[in-house]
Amino acid sequence: MTGKRRVLVIGGGASGLMAAIAAAEHGAKVTLLERNRQVGKKILVTGNGRCNLTNLDQNLSHYRGGEPGFAAAVLGEFGLSETLDRFKRMGVHTRSRNGYLYPYSDQASSVADALRMEAEHLGVKLALGNQALALEALPEGKGARFAARTEGWTYEGDACVLAAGSAAAPATGSDGSGYALAQSLGHRIIKPLPALTALRCREAFYGRLAGLRMEAVVRILADGKELALDRGEVQFTKNGISGIPVFQVSRFAVRALDEGKKVEGRLDLLPGLTGKGELEEFFQDRLRQGGWKGPRQFLTGLFPEKMSLCLLERAGLSKDRKAEEWDEKELGRLLLLVRGFRTEIIGGGSFEQAQVCSGGVDSAQICPQTMESLLVPGLYFAGETVDIDGACGGYNLQWAWSSGYVAGMHAAGTCPGKGGVL
Repeated sequence: MTGKRRVLVIGGGASGLMAAIAAAEHGAKVTLLERNRQVGKKILVTGNGRCNLTNLDQNLSHYRGGEPGFAAAVLGEFGLSETLDRFKRMGVHTRSRNGYLYPYSDQASSVADALRMEAEHLGVKLALGNQALALEALPEGKGARFAARTEGWTYEGDACVLAAGSAAAPATGSDGSGYALAQSLGHRIIKPLPALTALRCREAFYGRLAGLRMEAVVRILADGKELALDRGEVQFTKNGISGIPVFQVSRFAVRALDEGKKVEGRLDLLPGLTGKGELEEFFQDRLRQGGWKGPRQFLTGLFPEKMSLCLLERAGLSKDRKAEEWDEKELGRLLLLVRGFRTEIIGGGSFEQAQVCSGGVDSAQICPQTMESLLVPGLYFAGETVDIDGACGGYNLQWAWSSGYVAGMHAAGTCPGKGGVL
């Protein structure tokens, strides 16, 4: 082949832009197809418009998927330090908030603009308003290896990076259409399900708790086995629980429900009291000082009133007796609720309400060192299209930067080694 290698990138989100940049700076002639009239639309809504673009804590437990070690291998090729250096060269400096890294401007648009300007500077052709309706691997001898058909044109390339996003947040243009393209070329799709989402619960009392915010530890159990836990501010909604700690564990709950398991949430409403017997001693001391109070008054200052009433009702404690009149069993029921406020999980949010998805192209069919398909040579994957999802805190974007750069670098066909040309 003479001349530059032609690389098609399908999807102009975070991973697609990074893939296009990597391929172009490694010498490829790059065309990026994006269904929206602008690139980076989903980036603009990340981090409440400030774009939490990565995190100093790169513990691998923050990356989830069906293939253990897959994300680690990709991050080993292009990780946090390479990401920060690449953004610095694009003019994006970062500031840390407890390890959460944001652009110094505090504007997500800065990140999207920097990526777009870099892509344009490197000669990437941005074919906006062009959705790939079909992707074909061409037989040898046709000149090109891939053809992406849009409504008005067919684009050809020697390699292709599929970075079309997931089914989450379709308002940003991410509708899951990339799954069908991958499937048409023989790839297995792990069922996409909403992740980083609120959870719906069965109990009727949530209508009375709506609007409460409380520090708690959230545990998710499926058929009695604990799957995940997180701590932070839980928000009570009219039909369940939300907030960052709920988002962090939601993918485990949603996938377990899809498997037909009985899923339960347990909330520790006083997470600061973790020592053996510490909760019991705390309440005994409280009884010694204020046992003369009625139950509602006894819990005043400890829980919001709406939660106090819910706890008393669920524990079966009369509102007319003084707290000091509770017997050992009655106090025990209250303590069990405080330590493990049980709730039956019946569902998660919709794709429209979820920030990302779990599931996607089976990573067992992808080489983690290159992001190339093990089934179709010259086809690469990046970002949310793959069965990898991250926790809140910049991990989904770090996955986008890492997988996108690795895919683009290798799609260009001139990889000089780990990290590429930096």
